[in-house]
Amino acid sequence: MTGLNTILIVVGLFLLGGVYSFYKQKMPASLLILLSLGSVMCLAAGVMRIQGIWS
Repeated sequence: MTGLNTILIVVGLFLLGGVYSFYKQKMPASLLILLSLGSVMCLAAGVMRIQGIWS
């Protein structure tokens, strides 16, 4: 795994943890949606780079 793949996956997991934390704190739904979209995009980009789809 290269450095960028690792960074993308770590940031995605960090944002996913933020979604869980904000959900527990009853934050607005729009903030939860934005954070979850960001985490999914980071995780997907990291996995796609590992698979060689994006190089």
